[in-house]
Parts: sequence; C-alpha cells; structure tokens
Amino acid sequence: MALPIRLKERSLDTLLEAVESRGGVPGGCVLVPRADLRLGGQPAPPQLLLGRLFRWPDLQHAVELKPLCGCHSFAAAADGPTVCCNPYHFSRLCGPESPPPPYSRLSPRDEYKPLDLSDSTLSYTETEATNSLITAPGEFSDASMSPDATKPSHWCSVAYWEHRTRVGRLYAVYDQAVSIFYDLPQGSGFCLGQLNLEQRSESVRRTRSKIGFGILLSKEPDGVWAYNRGEHPIFVNSPTLDAPGGRALVVRKVPPGYSIKVFDFERSGLLQHGPEPDAADGPYDPNSVRISFAKGWGPCYSRQFITSCPCWLEILLNNHR
Repeated sequence: MALPIRLKERSLDTLLEAVESRGGVPGGCVLVPRADLRLGGQPAPPQLLLGRLFRWPDLQHAVELKPLCGCHSFAAAADGPTVCCNPYHFSRLCGPESPPPPYSRLSPRDEYKPLDLSDSTLSYTETEATNSLITAPGEFSDASMSPDATKPSHWCSVAYWEHRTRVGRLYAVYDQAVSIFYDLPQGSGFCLGQLNLEQRSESVRRTRSKIGFGILLSKEPDGVWAYNRGEHPIFVNSPTLDAPGGRALVVRKVPPGYSIKVFDFERSGLLQHGPEPDAADGPYDPNSVRISFAKGWGPCYSRQFITSCPCWLEILLNNHR
C-alpha cells in the first residue's frame, strides 16, 4: 500500500508496528509538517488521511478525531508547525445519542444505590501496598505500584467486578492516564487477566476473553475520558451522562476505537450545586463512573442493573478538580 506521505525510516517503522499490533504497541509520535495532503484530488490533513487509511474508512473530518493524552498533538498548539499522524495516537469521538425510551423500570438513583462491600472493601492504604496487578513496563507507566515513589494523592480508584462480586483490590491511579486491560503486548497498568477467582461462570469467561486491550482512562482538563482500545464495545454510565432532570438511566455504547468523556467536571459542579436528589430514590455516588465490557445494561437491554453484567469497572473519582 502506497502511503500518501513520505516518512523517515524510523517513523515508518513506528507506524508499521502500531498498525500491525492494532494499537497494542502504539509507539511514539509520527510527526509531519502541518500541511494538507492530497489523496484522490481532495486536500486533507495528515492525521485524517492516515486515520482513514488504517482505521476508519468512513472518517470524514479531522474534528471527529481526538488525540490521546500522551500524544504530541494533545498538548501542541492547534496551529503548530507539526502534527502527529500515528493513527493509534487518535480516537474517534462518540457523537450524541438519542435518549433511551421512557419506559425504563430503572432510575439513575436506583442504579447508584451502594453495593454491599462488607467483605471486599479495602482502604486506599491497603491498596497502595499491592504489587500483583502490574505487567511488563511500557509507555503507559503507572506510578501507583511503586513503593519508593513520593506519591501525590490518587485521582481515582478502580474496582473490577464480575456480576455482584468484586475481584481483587482497589487500584489507585496517580498518573494522568492508566491502561485497564486483559492482555496487552506492551504497557503497564491494571491487568485484569491476572485477577484470579476460584469459580467463574461461562458468561464471565467469555466476556473476559473479549476485554483484550481494554480501555485507556485519562484525567484531562475538562474531565475524565475513556478510550476503547479493544475490539468489542464498552458501555458507560455516569451522573454527568444522564439527561438533566431525567429519571431514565442513560448508558452510552462506545464502539472500538472511540473515546467518550465519561465524567464532565463542569457539569458535575453544576449538578452538585443543583437540587438535592429525591430521597425516595435512595443514595447514589455523584463521583462514580461505571463501565461494562461487551455487555450493555439499562432500559435498552435485558440486564436492568450493571450487577447483571459479567465484567465491569467502577471508577471512584477522588478530588477530581
């Protein structure tokens, strides 16, 4: 396949490794001059052309792309002289969805009633001592498991659940981004594949096999983002994704290769200064995000509660501003 751009050998090797590993080894930035290229007579920016060529044939506009937080293009000025064109340093943005139909038997407050953690809850101090959840080192390094490092306060903790059973310890996140995965050829983070349980149902085993590269969770200036690195959809709910004043739970489907802002800092502040939730609906956590791998729940699915999902995450945000 002929590339629409000339690259140095080192950049070409980086691009080849990223494409052949399907993002398992995203590699470094592939920087090129910020100038439109032509393919088929139509001018387009380099990141759009390579994204269309290697990942999304239906990609139409560069504004549909979001650079990942470790990429040069994430922090670079919009009119800077260079831009990264590594297609695995970008994700596609999830567009708005229609709200779910009003026949839901489930309200957001019901969904956010606390689970019984009596036997599985660990304090953050206990969590920081664990060293069993880390994989081989790589570019997504997470300092949460380094006992000698001087750590600032973690910005979130991650709990992994199989139906109603929490598996493993809380994983505290200190770095800006963390990979949460079952199997990753290169990188570090929260490896779900290393979490053992004596008995697992067939549905859990099947779903675990679909987690693959999992997600990249990142804290950014405007909120917390989740990038679906795997080959199957993920499903997300949080207080800032729910419809304002609505009682129906909103669960967003995030296809492979897409990103979504799972928690909006500004909206969270507005919600917390708004009216108190109806006490009849029960307590809920305004700083909790829930992500299910491969299986949806809520009003559009047979599973009404996330505890019916085989494999899911609870992201507990801490001092998010």
